[in-house]
Amino acid sequence: MQMQVVARGYLAYDLTGKNSALGGVMLAFGVPQLLLGLWGGVLADRLPKRNLLFVCQGIIALNSAWVAVMIELGQLEYWMLIVAGVVQGGGFAFVGPARQAFIGDLVGRDSIGNAVVLQQLSMNSTRVIGPSLAGAFIAVAFIGTGGVYFMTTAGFFIAMFTMLKLPPGNPAPRETPVSPLADMADGLRYVRKRPSILLLILTSFAVIMMGFPYQSFLPSVAKDVYGVGSGGLGMLQSAGAVGAVVATVFVATYAGSKKAWIAQPVLAIAFGLALVGLGMASNLYVGLAAMVAVGGLASGFQGVNNALTMSSTDAAYQGRVQSISMLSWSMFGLAALPIGILADHIGIQETMIFLGITVMALVAALQIFGRSSAVVDDRNSRAHLTERRAGAGGTAGGR
Repeated sequence: MQMQVVARGYLAYDLTGKNSALGGVMLAFGVPQLLLGLWGGVLADRLPKRNLLFVCQGIIALNSAWVAVMIELGQLEYWMLIVAGVVQGGGFAFVGPARQAFIGDLVGRDSIGNAVVLQQLSMNSTRVIGPSLAGAFIAVAFIGTGGVYFMTTAGFFIAMFTMLKLPPGNPAPRETPVSPLADMADGLRYVRKRPSILLLILTSFAVIMMGFPYQSFLPSVAKDVYGVGSGGLGMLQSAGAVGAVVATVFVATYAGSKKAWIAQPVLAIAFGLALVGLGMASNLYVGLAAMVAVGGLASGFQGVNNALTMSSTDAAYQGRVQSISMLSWSMFGLAALPIGILADHIGIQETMIFLGITVMALVAALQIFGRSSAVVDDRNSRAHLTERRAGAGGTAGGR
């Protein structure tokens, strides 16, 4: 997957030469996630997770194979990348919630925080070598982007078949059947009534939607700002991944402690500041240093936020809560197109600075207003619970 991110961005920019084209590919990825994401959470809480992952991973693999064949035949056009993005986005709308919810089934509630961080460490480790390999292979004439897509297709099929080694991941039995639509509404109510979970999700929306699109525009940064090709792009991607691995190891030490609640907003604001630094970087070496900070802080925030969200959620709602949280990735895709248009007009470096400042402002506002609301709601909830217990005690005494 990490290799394909580089190849897809390189193809989109090579075919069109526009930042808006990079944003268009991400838009195609984001729309189906927005439309199908909540349903992905519903199915994750209703179906065996292993079967759901197997089917959706197979669709993603076949989609990758189709693009690889089109490249090798010399028939690939930009609209095909859009179609492939729609299919892949639809697949990940179901894969994401099921995979995250499966963690709770496999390790138990007490270990969820560390297990989430461990999974992210695994993912970030692939980011260290994947982009560099993709950039190197693209530069080799007899491999190119077509060869990279064939490699990624093989990886997707391997991932699909290794799913069979997992336990079924059956949902908890229910006393009475409930419709999928009622399940979705119940999940939304669950989040609305829990201010702490809602604040975590809204902060994730702010950071991922307005900050993470930087990944889509690294091909433009590599080519237009630093004057390097696919090899330089791979170096930028890998620098971010190295920072991500180091940060994830550090985060793992306190993912399940109270310190995580303090670290979450600090990491988010620091990530925005690092984006500003990336926008101000004037050469490749300064850019690589900035990418280490950007990748590390982005990963650290994501790991802490995911660990807090999952450890705060009851097991029966894990899939639906994760699907709501993952809507931020669809918003990331939707935001990428206007951000690309903005970059074409004001410049990619200025756009990076704008994104960083926006992230910092949104996170600060959420912390000021969101935490105060959460405290009030939590106090009201505790007071209501105390009244109910007192009433129950009085009734019992009367009896």
